[in-house]
Amino acid sequence: MKKNNRVYGVVGIKSILANWNADFSGRPKTTTNGDIFGSDKAFKYPIKKMWEAEGDKVLYVKSYKSDSKKGAFQARTLGERFEQLFGKSVKDIKDKTEIIKDLFSAIDVQNFGATFAEEKNNISITGAVQVGQGYNKYEDSNVEVIDILSPFTDSTKEDAQNTSIGKKIVSDEAHYMYPFSVNPENYDIYTTEIEGLEGYTEEAYKKFKDGCLLAATAYNTNSKMGCENEFALFVECKEESKLYLTNLDQYISFEKVDGDKNNIDLTRLMEILNNDDVKNEISKIEIYYNPYTTNLKGDLNNCEVKSLF
Repeated sequence: MKKNNRVYGVVGIKSILANWNADFSGRPKTTTNGDIFGSDKAFKYPIKKMWEAEGDKVLYVKSYKSDSKKGAFQARTLGERFEQLFGKSVKDIKDKTEIIKDLFSAIDVQNFGATFAEEKNNISITGAVQVGQGYNKYEDSNVEVIDILSPFTDSTKEDAQNTSIGKKIVSDEAHYMYPFSVNPENYDIYTTEIEGLEGYTEEAYKKFKDGCLLAATAYNTNSKMGCENEFALFVECKEESKLYLTNLDQYISFEKVDGDKNNIDLTRLMEILNNDDVKNEISKIEIYYNPYTTNLKGDLNNCEVKSLF
């Protein structure tokens, strides 16, 4: 079923002695001012891996091919990944609308759009879901460098006698807040011209929403162990609403308090959302959080507040 209303929201990711999004030096990604942030790619990747694990078609994830004749094991090209997923070569397809329909059948493309740069078939789809950069809201974050002893000597040094020492770089604690928007109208230019193309669906939105609640927690690699979902806010506009909101994360603050719990302060945000002119354009507000680690501040009387668990 086609989705017909816009959604705005924020997703919070906690990182404890972990590295949610590293730069090329291995340190947590920062701005030139030293502010820690996570890219939208870091946000989307665990969601795509969760979808893939659930058996959904996901185009934009790395996959590998083995060539026994060349003794090679390497990543597929975009065209090869398309052929693996849809069972046909892009070069053999003459009708570009067929490619667009195939792309929309992949759950990551239906949510995040696509840049499909293949010869004679360049296609750019602006995603219904747009995700901003996730800034760390905890001011006292520190970067920790942990030495790791390898069980092997350095193979590049002929005279090496001792095992080598590596490093793992993490944040002691960080709390990222990612703003996002969902605008199904982004696909109207396709659905009005391509017969049988539904566009952005309620099912695709539910998949995205599930990813916002679970994916970071589920994606437990070595560097991501300690990263988990801790907060999510969904503001659903009414159909035909003319409400357009800026990134909502800028109205949220985070602070440590005495005891074991943290505070996510929604006071300024709720002042905006509870304003009559804004409230009349909203069908519902949902908030998910971890009640065992976190307190919420602000007037939440008009919100459906739920546990992440």
